[in-house]
Amino acid sequence: MNFKRAFTFPAMLLVLALFLAACSGDDGGEAEATSSSDAKTVKFMHLWPEGSSAQHHRVVNEIIADFEAEHEDIKIELEVLSNEQYKDKITVLSTSDELPDVGMTWAAGYMEPFVNGNKFAALDDVVEGELADDFVAGTLEAFTINDSVHGLPLELNISTIFYNKQIFDEYGLEEPETLDELNEIVATLNENGVNPIALGNRDAWTGSMWYMYLADRIAGDKDALTQAINREISFEDPALVKAAEEIQNLVDADSFISGFNGLADEEAKSMFMSEQAAMYLIATWDLPNFTTNEDVPQEFRDSVGYFKFPTVDGSGTTDSYVGGPGVGLFVAENSDVKEEAKTFASYFVQQWGEKAVTDVGVIPATKVDTDALDLPQMYVDVLDDLNAATNITLYADVQMSASAAQVHLDMIQALFGGEVTPEDFAKTHEETLSQE
Repeated sequence: MNFKRAFTFPAMLLVLALFLAACSGDDGGEAEATSSSDAKTVKFMHLWPEGSSAQHHRVVNEIIADFEAEHEDIKIELEVLSNEQYKDKITVLSTSDELPDVGMTWAAGYMEPFVNGNKFAALDDVVEGELADDFVAGTLEAFTINDSVHGLPLELNISTIFYNKQIFDEYGLEEPETLDELNEIVATLNENGVNPIALGNRDAWTGSMWYMYLADRIAGDKDALTQAINREISFEDPALVKAAEEIQNLVDADSFISGFNGLADEEAKSMFMSEQAAMYLIATWDLPNFTTNEDVPQEFRDSVGYFKFPTVDGSGTTDSYVGGPGVGLFVAENSDVKEEAKTFASYFVQQWGEKAVTDVGVIPATKVDTDALDLPQMYVDVLDDLNAATNITLYADVQMSASAAQVHLDMIQALFGGEVTPEDFAKTHEETLSQE
């Protein structure tokens, strides 16, 4: 006799009997089976692998777990890739209409082909519903194409002028509120043999930030630069020409470290962090270097402050910033679970805000209640500034097409190097943009 078969067959009968009894007589079992079969699956793809982005990865998993606990009818199927792998796969998937239901995208020029190809869903209903008034002013605009929002921004960077408080104190200097006051600080520092401003303009986007801020301040409440890029006004607008003139005035006053046009941003940053320059205009992605990075000497971190870009001849407001969001969430237009995908995307954004600051160390694109968080003071100050922001002008090279952006960066270098006049700078931009 085969004892194994003799044991297995009755056991199988017993299991079958119990299963049939459960199906016919246990209402709870039937409800559970129905619930499981009715659950919708939302495919979510992100670009924060555990190995290279451990904190991001952990927070994402926490948000997913909380979401599934609160939405038992929705399950999240996750795929995680590195940054470049992610970009490659998203491009491939879009060509075959197999995008994940929710994924990550960058703003403006990156997402435009996806939107024009009808790959990303409009999310106006989401931002006008649960997320109304949650985003920092100016962030949604970067994800708006054809008058509709197609991405929910998660991260945000603004540029501000960091300065060495010890150097300022040594020469009796105070944070400037106007360009004239900044020029006086530059003159004092030069008189005492101190490099005023660290700038690595070999990368050109660094100099572009100086130009953008001057254009914003001089234009006042008219967002002249963005309007010129969008072809609503000419790039030869007087405010944009005047901003170029002020750049060359700063250069002529020896405001920047020697050889700035041949230095990379990392070299300029090194000079500021080694106290070889008093000021440095950079985005808030460098906040950890000035607050929590244990590899940076505590004495230096304690000496760093920041001030908003000053007004110019009484024009502009210091509550208007140059910056831009990082990644955001999209929902696939052809998703079979589009409404569930929108529900998850909205939930993710709401949960991401405070966790992004406290657990990851990045500035979120949504407003944050700083009173409820235990953060370094500089983070609190920046978040409070963002909550009060009246406008954020997206980095010029991000707003432009790739070819126009390269012309812009080349012209920024030429402007700082004195190789073109402010008028020619504006004219070249106008000719380039008008041909697109």
